[in-house]
Amino acid sequence: MRASGRMYAAGGALLAAMPLVMVLANRSSPLMVGLAALAFLAGRWAEDASALRRALLSPLRTPLAGAALAFLAWALVSLAWSPFPAASLRVLGEFIPTLLAAYLLACLAPGRIPAFAPRLGAIAVALAGLLIAVDLASDLALERALGRRVAAFVHNRPALTLDLVAGPLALVLWKDRARGLAAATLAFASLGVVRSISGAAQLGLLAGAAMATLALSLPRRVGIGLAGLGLGLALILAPVEGDLLARAMPEAAHERLVQSSSRARVAIARSFGAAVAADPWRGAGVGTSARFAETAVAQTVPPEMRVLLGVGHPHNSFLQVWAELGLPGAILAALTAMLMLARIARLPRPDRAAALGLVACAASIAFVEHNGWAAWWTAGLGAAITWMRAAPQGGAIVRSERDGAA
Repeated sequence: MRASGRMYAAGGALLAAMPLVMVLANRSSPLMVGLAALAFLAGRWAEDASALRRALLSPLRTPLAGAALAFLAWALVSLAWSPFPAASLRVLGEFIPTLLAAYLLACLAPGRIPAFAPRLGAIAVALAGLLIAVDLASDLALERALGRRVAAFVHNRPALTLDLVAGPLALVLWKDRARGLAAATLAFASLGVVRSISGAAQLGLLAGAAMATLALSLPRRVGIGLAGLGLGLALILAPVEGDLLARAMPEAAHERLVQSSSRARVAIARSFGAAVAADPWRGAGVGTSARFAETAVAQTVPPEMRVLLGVGHPHNSFLQVWAELGLPGAILAALTAMLMLARIARLPRPDRAAALGLVACAASIAFVEHNGWAAWWTAGLGAAITWMRAAPQGGAIVRSERDGAA
């Protein structure tokens, strides 16, 4: 086997194993994606350095890349008025290297992923789903055996990672005529998600499955239109989400969602929404959510709403964009999302359905869950996009392994 083939094998194994490793160490995805990206980078360099440059630079010439880079540029510009530059730089210091690794992986891995990797990925997803289910059913025996903190939420990040990667990986397997493994990947990922205590993961599973089903059955424009409407509303309504839910959500719904802390989430959304209303134009600065209660704009919010500005982030990535990057950040995020949908619209139906399912899954999770700059989330998205981009290659996955052996 040539050096490039060995690098591709290592990168493919790391990419495939990531969901299982996340169950054992729920912050490990940035490391796994970073190592996989380095392996594919080394392989492509050994194979053809000039082609490597083209593979990395050509995607940056597209309108989608221009919008995404403008969003990142505005985030960097916001450092100029961030009241906590050290905290902002710490956030970016975790996010940007992971984003770079995800970009390298998504650009360089498709067409070079060895034939064994999707099947290994299916095994990893199945074991991850089973481990989550069995560990929670056994009162976290695995966590006790590993001597770690015993808390059911430790499996939330792995469940959210399963949400992201299962659909794109199943598409790769389906196109590679491994239909049984594709179905098993979806089934075991669903088991882990449903058995977890993460309401966000379960919402993502439902939203992704529903959107993929609609995209398979509806005309292209209707499916893309629904996705665009959903993303647009998520951004437009984010600053008033808390007020809308406070008025519309009945007490019975809160009682059913008590494990998801729905009352606290509504109150947090109202507090951050009030801060956005006080200063919607430029935001407090990238990465300031962790200390938002100390910002100048927080002092303009009614005292009863300031307390929950100290929770660390708004539990809504769309609202976080408004709070940290203001109206320009929201506009650039919306432009990036719409250009992404325009790219997805050109895909054939099965690929389009899987891609829209991934978008719906990720957007629904982002609307109710974690810090939008989280490295583990960025890594999971990078892995999912890599599998998604690998699917149209079809037999190229098999050919790359064959070409790497010599």
